[in-house]
Amino acid sequence: MKRIVSALIVAALLTSLAGCSSSETLTGTAKGFGGTVTVTVTREGDKITDVKVDAPNETAGIGDKAAAELPAKIVEANSTDVDVIAGATITSEAILYAVNNALDPETYPSTAENGEEEEKEPQQIAASDLYMGQGVVNTSRIGPGSDDTETPVYSFNQVYANALFDAEGRILTLNVDQLEVSTPNYDGASMPHFSGFPGQGGYNLDSDHDAVVDGKTEDTEENFTAEVASWQTKRERGADYVMGTGTWEEQMDKFEETFVGMTVDEVEDWFEKYCSDLNGRPLKDGSDKEEDKAKYDALTEEEKAMLADVTSTATMSLQDSHGDILSAIRKAYENRVALTDVKAASGFGFGLSTTARMGPGSDDTDTPVYSFNEVYATTLFDSEGKIAAIYVDQLEVSTPNYDGASMPHFSGFPGQGGYNLDSDHDAKVDGKTEDTEENFAAEIASWQTKRERGADYVMGTGTWEE
Repeated sequence: MKRIVSALIVAALLTSLAGCSSSETLTGTAKGFGGTVTVTVTREGDKITDVKVDAPNETAGIGDKAAAELPAKIVEANSTDVDVIAGATITSEAILYAVNNALDPETYPSTAENGEEEEKEPQQIAASDLYMGQGVVNTSRIGPGSDDTETPVYSFNQVYANALFDAEGRILTLNVDQLEVSTPNYDGASMPHFSGFPGQGGYNLDSDHDAVVDGKTEDTEENFTAEVASWQTKRERGADYVMGTGTWEEQMDKFEETFVGMTVDEVEDWFEKYCSDLNGRPLKDGSDKEEDKAKYDALTEEEKAMLADVTSTATMSLQDSHGDILSAIRKAYENRVALTDVKAASGFGFGLSTTARMGPGSDDTDTPVYSFNEVYATTLFDSEGKIAAIYVDQLEVSTPNYDGASMPHFSGFPGQGGYNLDSDHDAKVDGKTEDTEENFAAEIASWQTKRERGADYVMGTGTWEE
């Protein structure tokens, strides 16, 4: 966000308010994630009528979201007692504190550092000090349960972690997201769906999420394309993904905040010491599980206080059938690359695009080949929004009748009959894949991105990775 306050703007604002003795304009500051956050608050009597935010050093796409959305919430509530913007907690809290500083500077003294009022240059980072990594981990899930016709619910879960590391491997910035795709008989609202590939008969559909099947999804290429295009990550689902405590996004933000400054080894040690061995969730006081109770009781009072702070927001598992967040963070570190040409950076982002593909062609029984493709991009931006560094990877998952070696496969869900298999990649079908939950789990666990496939993914010129 560019600076919006200048002497001319302030002068014009003061002139416009000169005729209204009950109106006043106040300025407050606070320390944000990247630097000083400045707010201009207009108040008429006891009512806040306008809030403007100047946060030039906050992360693009994250901090500027808080700067854009919070002012209206403050004006509507006539108070700073409003919810922070998910994913931008630090900037949100800085904005709220800066408003309090403007309204009552004695009770809320500015937390901004001296000399930061002017827009600062992005931090200079030595090339040897900065590494960027991205990791993807795929898991299958059987359940929860079945629909009212006893047809099971299945899903695949993909956790994406991208991070910046320093030379010692400490996490400087961490962003985790997840895509969960279920069969359409799952009764949860906003869940991304996949009915299998065209020709597999569609799948039971609970269209109104009342735990009663309403029919089947269309067994067409059009529905296949539409389903894949509609997939949203848990962060993209935002407020629609409500958990026992807040949203998935809010819980993940808390874990990220906790792990920044640690190495991946330390994150794994934290998980080992402070999370349940039964379900991977952070330990809490009052557990009725003897194993969890004993583990919690062995902690110091300081450690218990830390966990109480974490679990006030984040209670979900870091490693279970819903997704393996812990392993994704480890993989991001293992995949890290040195940013040798980066001089300065001020923004960090992750993007995912999903598309369906018909073909190439059909097998020797005229059964079509299909695939879905996911492209992941981890990007570092400079202060002008220009790309300072980028790391792109892709997962392509095809039906097992595709004759290319090393291609990840998916045969559809158990109960759909499996799919034609070309096991020796000679363009001739050798049979069908097993229609079992074991094969379902094994296929998903074996998925590799194009970078992970490495030298096996040969193109007309070199490899995909090159």
